[in-house]
Amino acid sequence: MSTFQRARRRLRAHPFALDAALAAGVLVCIVAGSLVEPHGPDGVTWALRTPDALSLVLMVLGAAALVLRRRAPLAVLAFTGGVSLVESVTGDPRAPVAMCVVVALYTVASATDRPTTWRVGLLTMTVLTGAAMIAGPLPWYAQENLAILAWTGIGATAGDAVRSRRAFVQAIRERAERAERTREEEARRRVAEERLRIARDLHDVVAHHIALVNVQAGVAAHVMDKRPDQAKEALAHVREASRSALGELRATVGLLRQSGDPEAPTEPAPGLDRLDDLAGTFRNAGLRVLVAREDQRPDHAPALPAAVDLAAYRVVQEALTNVQKHAGAEAKAEVSVVRVGPHLEITVLDDGTGTGTGRREAPDGTGTGTGTDTGNGKGGGHGLLGMRERVTALRGTLTTGPRYGGGFRVHAILPVETHTSAAQDGP
Repeated sequence: MSTFQRARRRLRAHPFALDAALAAGVLVCIVAGSLVEPHGPDGVTWALRTPDALSLVLMVLGAAALVLRRRAPLAVLAFTGGVSLVESVTGDPRAPVAMCVVVALYTVASATDRPTTWRVGLLTMTVLTGAAMIAGPLPWYAQENLAILAWTGIGATAGDAVRSRRAFVQAIRERAERAERTREEEARRRVAEERLRIARDLHDVVAHHIALVNVQAGVAAHVMDKRPDQAKEALAHVREASRSALGELRATVGLLRQSGDPEAPTEPAPGLDRLDDLAGTFRNAGLRVLVAREDQRPDHAPALPAAVDLAAYRVVQEALTNVQKHAGAEAKAEVSVVRVGPHLEITVLDDGTGTGTGRREAPDGTGTGTGTDTGNGKGGGHGLLGMRERVTALRGTLTTGPRYGGGFRVHAILPVETHTSAAQDGP
């Protein structure tokens, strides 16, 4: 930091001392100006002159008032204006006391608003210039009278420019701070959304595969002694399910290790193209699953968005997991995927008796009705809540509840076409 910058910082830290130094400098300038006579007998010559006692008193009073210019700018302007008015009428030769008015008017313009500056500035210029022209000892067209008009106008204009620049800088600073706060809030929101998304994915993967492993392990333990070939088959399914779980967990956790876009996975996300494989894993676990699909899009319709494809797959996966857990050993599940205009409808029905372990959570995710459990038989799971969050995030609708006559129903409607694409496809 240079010496000038250090001195400037010290002066800003002590504004009263700065105003006192300014007042002293103005007094020196006024006294120096009062000792010079620009109009000699032989034309424009410079000669020393001696101001009278009243002019010296007015000079000292006007300069001293500037010490209080920050605390009471309008009062200081009125006082210095009165002192300058007296000097312009009585001073002969005249002293440049109006310099105090210029500094005071600058302070008023920089500390108030523009309408106040206009009113006060015009009033000051009119009164001082008119009094000097009408009642002063010099002719009305003297350059000293016109100088009062010019210098007071310059003081008001300079003060208004400084105030405008200060307001502009403050507005930029506030806008930058507000943008910084907005960025921080947006970053926190994105982090929360990403954590929720990863939590849903982990829940779906773990709940599905662990349920299958649990069923197959129970089958293997039951037939180990009497039918070892069936036990080996069940253990093979356990190995396959655990391998699939590890693969999906690796893909999900891999998103956290990426340095680029977190929405660009290293492996393709599962979608409805793997629906038959998903149903096959449940059939291998002993659940009877019937799949009916009518989601083939016409030639002019847009492709299924990746987010909708993943959400539809996860809804079917979680619904079948619920059936596997809670519907009972003899239950049968029916999966229907139908594309109706701009929407994709997914329906999962079961005819279970609800004799499975645990209790299902309510459709609102409170864990008090029918739905998924936590896997420990104590209820309060997040299956339906996760499905509802996925569907709601895509502006779809999800309805769940028991069926008339027994069983459970999950019905999701996901929008496929956006408003933009629909408008483009229209006539």
